[in-house]
Amino acid sequence: MHRVVEHIDRHWTSPSAMTVRIVRLGAERFPGEGLRIGTVRRPPRGVAKSEYSSKNFYDVWLPTLAPSAETVKLAQRAKNERDWARFMRKYRAEMAAPESRATLDLLAALSHRADFSVGCYCPDESRCHRSVLHALLLERGAKMLSGLTGPSRRIAKAQQTRRCQ
Repeated sequence: MHRVVEHIDRHWTSPSAMTVRIVRLGAERFPGEGLRIGTVRRPPRGVAKSEYSSKNFYDVWLPTLAPSAETVKLAQRAKNERDWARFMRKYRAEMAAPESRATLDLLAALSHRADFSVGCYCPDESRCHRSVLHALLLERGAKMLSGLTGPSRRIAKAQQTRRCQ
């Protein structure tokens, strides 16, 4: 993937401000956030499809990058760091499937040409697949401007560090 990103950087002229941001779906949009992509298994409940964008959920639904139902249950049942690490390993394994890898590669490449965001509904970023998704995109050379703060930023950074060793 890094060759693709290097090719894009060499052959396409793009403003340096182009990035992908990790966000909570349904939260207020950031200025210049661009297209919002929902990486969730299900659309928001009780919201008309025509209102997904206007209510700040997402402009495009991309369930390919959502954890499977089984993996979501692991995350929901996680009581400690060991349980959470089990969830992260399982989700990373799912994202290693060819379709998911291709989607992550595409988003990493697009981050050099367009502003957009990817996100999930979870209120606690430190216990959401967003932190893993952030690390996966960084590993592919994505230009990131993260909405992650506090614990989530540390988790994503630790994941990135572990993967590079």
